[in-house]
Amino acid sequence: MKPQREHRTGLVYGFAAYGMWGLLPLYWPLMQPAGALEILAQRMVWSLVTIVVILAVMRHWAWIPPLLREPRRLAMITVAATVISLNWGIYIWGVNTGHVVEVALGYFINPLISIAFGVLVLRERLRPAQWAAVGIGVLAVVVLSVAYGRVPWVALVVAFSFGVYALVKKQVGLSGLESLAAESAVQFLPALVFLGYLAARGQSTFGTAGVGHTLLLVSCGTATALPLLAFGSAAVRLPLSTIGMLQYIAPTFQFVIGLAVFHEEMPPERWAGFVLVWLALSVLTWDAFRTARNARTAVRRAAAAAKASVTAEAEAVAAEGVTAEAVTVERGDGAERTAGS
Repeated sequence: MKPQREHRTGLVYGFAAYGMWGLLPLYWPLMQPAGALEILAQRMVWSLVTIVVILAVMRHWAWIPPLLREPRRLAMITVAATVISLNWGIYIWGVNTGHVVEVALGYFINPLISIAFGVLVLRERLRPAQWAAVGIGVLAVVVLSVAYGRVPWVALVVAFSFGVYALVKKQVGLSGLESLAAESAVQFLPALVFLGYLAARGQSTFGTAGVGHTLLLVSCGTATALPLLAFGSAAVRLPLSTIGMLQYIAPTFQFVIGLAVFHEEMPPERWAGFVLVWLALSVLTWDAFRTARNARTAVRRAAAAAKASVTAEAEAVAAEGVTAEAVTVERGDGAERTAGS
């Protein structure tokens, strides 16, 4: 029962994480006139401040000394912090420069990237439907490259960076809270140095563009911590394939926001590319549900077979007991007749 509870808990955290990420395109434009790099640096700094407060309230420090004695895990945390910084930076820049739909495309593509990493890194074997989905995804990228008149690099950087991040977090094995704290610690000093550089050049908007703007920059910590905590908790409880499926939630929100709120253009050829991506994801979803259903059926059949086997064995033992008892009684009767004669 415990694995099932862990799986359900992971799903709840996953839905929460991707739901919050899906709404972030409404949040980043509020940070202007700050540029993407300043927003990114503020996000890094206030994320650590937020997480330290949480750790202090929980008095949860005991995990730090053992981690500091594990260079391999520290190296993986540094990699995770680096790739998620790249992901954040492209995401913020894309949203604030009118590329919300392309950012959404990146997160739509990400499940296919997760599958590719599963094959290349984890040596997983793909089912025919998964191969078909990957092929359709590659075709979609080609169509969208023609539609955009360039390779959709924003989408590809978003997809690959987050795919690497999810893969590395899976290997690190820290809880969501601990992982975020460690990653934020790696990001903190470079971000603080950059903000100091901006302030020295008179280019910082922190404290100079009004109280409301300053409070919004400070709130970057909360906006970052909450979904990443939820994602970290989901990543250690769910298979990478399930994480990839939950990914659909955020880009769906982002895509709708890009069209309905920011009124980005979607000519027919771009629609064609997106339809191919959605077709690939539909194939993946159908295959995942079919595989899960078959697995549940196999488990039920195995349980029924095991129960039948135990029952048959018990009946056989009982029958042997009855037979042995009958033989004993018969021998006893024979002995009595012999003695009487």
